[in-house]
Amino acid sequence: MWRPLMAQFTDLFAVVLIVASGITFLAYGLQEPRDVGTLQLAVAILGVVVLNAVIGFAQEYSAERTAQALEAMVPHTCRVLRGGERLELPARELVPGDVVLLEAGDAVSADCRVVEAHELAVNNAPLTGESNAVGRTADAVAAGPPLQARNCVFMGTDVVAGSGRAVVFATGPTTEFGRIYRLAAAAPRQKTPLQLQVALMARRVAGAALAIGALMFAVRLPAGESVVTSFVFALGVMVALVPEGLPATLSVSLAIGVRRMARRHALIKQLLAVEALGSTTVVCTDKTGTLTQAEMTVTQVWAGGAPHPVSGVGYAPDGEVADAAPVRELLRVAGLCCNARLVPPAGPEGREHWRVLGDTTEGALLVVAAKAGLDLDTEESAAPRVTEFPFDSTRKLMTTVHKSGARYQACVKGAPVELLARCTDVEWEGRRGPLTGQERAAVVGASDALASQGLRVLAVARRELDGPRPTQDEAESGLTLLGLVGMLDPPRPEVTDAVAACRGAGIRIVMVTGDHPLTGEAVARRVGIVRRPDPLVVTGTRLDTMDDEALDALLAEPSELLLCRVSPEHKMRVVTAFQRRGEVVAVTGDGANDAPALKHADIGVAMGASGTDVAREAASIVLLDDSFASIATAVRLGRSVYQNIRKFLVYVFSSNIGELGPILAAAFAGFPLVPISAVQILAIDLGSDVMPALALGAERPEPDVMDRPPRSRHERLFSLAVVGRILFLGGIQALGVCAVFFWHIHSSGIPFDDFTEDSAVYQKAVTLAQGSIVLSQFFVSLAVRTERQSILKAGLLSNRALLAAGGLGVSLMAVISYLPPLQAVFNTAPLNAADWAVLAGLGIMPLLADEARKAWLRRRAERRKGAPR
Repeated sequence: MWRPLMAQFTDLFAVVLIVASGITFLAYGLQEPRDVGTLQLAVAILGVVVLNAVIGFAQEYSAERTAQALEAMVPHTCRVLRGGERLELPARELVPGDVVLLEAGDAVSADCRVVEAHELAVNNAPLTGESNAVGRTADAVAAGPPLQARNCVFMGTDVVAGSGRAVVFATGPTTEFGRIYRLAAAAPRQKTPLQLQVALMARRVAGAALAIGALMFAVRLPAGESVVTSFVFALGVMVALVPEGLPATLSVSLAIGVRRMARRHALIKQLLAVEALGSTTVVCTDKTGTLTQAEMTVTQVWAGGAPHPVSGVGYAPDGEVADAAPVRELLRVAGLCCNARLVPPAGPEGREHWRVLGDTTEGALLVVAAKAGLDLDTEESAAPRVTEFPFDSTRKLMTTVHKSGARYQACVKGAPVELLARCTDVEWEGRRGPLTGQERAAVVGASDALASQGLRVLAVARRELDGPRPTQDEAESGLTLLGLVGMLDPPRPEVTDAVAACRGAGIRIVMVTGDHPLTGEAVARRVGIVRRPDPLVVTGTRLDTMDDEALDALLAEPSELLLCRVSPEHKMRVVTAFQRRGEVVAVTGDGANDAPALKHADIGVAMGASGTDVAREAASIVLLDDSFASIATAVRLGRSVYQNIRKFLVYVFSSNIGELGPILAAAFAGFPLVPISAVQILAIDLGSDVMPALALGAERPEPDVMDRPPRSRHERLFSLAVVGRILFLGGIQALGVCAVFFWHIHSSGIPFDDFTEDSAVYQKAVTLAQGSIVLSQFFVSLAVRTERQSILKAGLLSNRALLAAGGLGVSLMAVISYLPPLQAVFNTAPLNAADWAVLAGLGIMPLLADEARKAWLRRRAERRKGAPR
């Protein structure tokens, strides 16, 4: 735990504050007599550093547990054959050469070569992203990528159907799962744009503070003052330039964004990820489980030349089949020809917990049969299965034989082309007749139409038999066609609007999936990622043939891009290529295969409910509701966070100008004392300024925030516009502070050389200076709420927290002015009503000036809008 904790103290802003605190301790030690206020200042600055470190550590402590999550995914025990005996051993004891026994529901504990398979099917989604169960065979296959070998099973996957035996050939880190682990562990956590900008800001602020402090030391030393006195004066200048409250303000402002996103079901694991998502320019999104629901669903049943739409999605049997009577027999036969099982939720709530034990395609058939009102348990009791011809990739068919009264019936389902070639008859709505050429063409046309919609199409047929033991050819010839079933992994209903919102915000969306190109394109069209007729579809095989220059050229093309059949290495390479082009990349995913890219991206977004532990731990943001729509909401909030950061930067640094201006004026005017002490500056920075800055950080997003393009990765926090506004508002403040301070000093008639820190006139003058800064900052906080819109139109009361924070700062100033114990600490004096009136008049000047500036900007924008083009 000490490493991430100590890392909080190595941030450049923390280093600047630590150095400032150390210098202050040194100054206290050199003073004669020693000033307790200097010691208080040093301790307070060090306390700010500790506070910032605790906040950052608490937010980020749980972000780096990818290795533990991977271990949690690996099954703890497995069944093996050793010495002819069946044993159950811890998975860590597996060695190459062990024979593993596999059954439906088992998790695979190592990479294995299948040597015996009985309808064996596995779910490779955690490794490949494919949502469909894939059959395994014991036969030899052509050489190729390991994950595409149909005679192998891999660690981290699940057996969903059948049984078999397999020989272990790789364990632990040498497995495909281990390879992904190494990629995730090796991928560095990318710094967000805001981290880079804050680091740059810290370097510049530190450099400016040291340079101006050294200049002041050099100016005061030849004037005859002691080295220690000149050094303390220079220290006051440095403290005026370093915004001690900014790191805490930044952290807490980001934490406000974290809480807002949590209410929108987005869990933020790193504070800076809030802003990073707002600057995203490219989203590389997974398909299965992210855009889709990872639940195969029948959407259409076709029979008798007519489609029958099916309502409802997922494995919950909620919905209905339109005009179900003509297709009930089709769905009965399809349901009987299944080995999967539909498992209801354990409790009365949570329909989302309906699941399928076995092949997901068969699960979809069971669900649609239930929607049509069929009770398959009753049907199976009335027509018990007597034999089966399992599906294989050569026939592309599956057949089961059932006893039906005194006769037997073959139920067949499979690929439409293969099954149609074996059909001689057709049955529409209970009427059987020969399958004519015209009807055959109609079936083929219907199948193509369903496939063009991105549906997986199965044909269903049956045959009456005389005996219980027909040959395979006998059972699968002379069939009677019943119809077609079209199914898909349905997109999430909210994704389309979310994709449109991201497009409107200027964000490019790229689908990156391990699934088939046709399936990927169909889903992309349904959700709006693809709208043109000719999207650019690139497979992992093609990516392997491209060098970095070719890949950069590919990503630079403006066409809609789909990346299919890609591996974890491909995903990381694509993310890196986008980052080379200056893009801020967000990656979404839910599987272990997504973990390396999630960690390597600027912002990793994992699915919380359906995602694996590996993906959740590698990501910076976890969507608790698995909704892609939450990304659009998070982008909107992230953009508002960045805008608010700029607002309180203008607010904080304009205060620093207001503090520095009178100090420099006093130095060049030859006044022997500082108009405002370092302790007073700290009271302003940490007392009066922090709460309004936090209130600015809680400003709601502006209405047009999603209508603007993403900001550039290279755009600086301190842009010319921001610096200009800081100098504009801070300069007006500084003039007001100098005016009220030197007006009071001059009106006393006392020469400069006769002033001491105990002088009543000087004490009231520094009180007026401090009060002028506090009051002017209150009005500046109102001014910076908007860039061009008048504060009157935005509403003075629309941010009540800001008004309360400003009132608290003014109250603190009053307490410092009137309470004797605090007068002794800050060397202040009480102010009368006339003094407060003068301070209020000077304080409102920045707000009035900024309102005039905004009015000029609005008029100029209107003139440009109305000018002829």
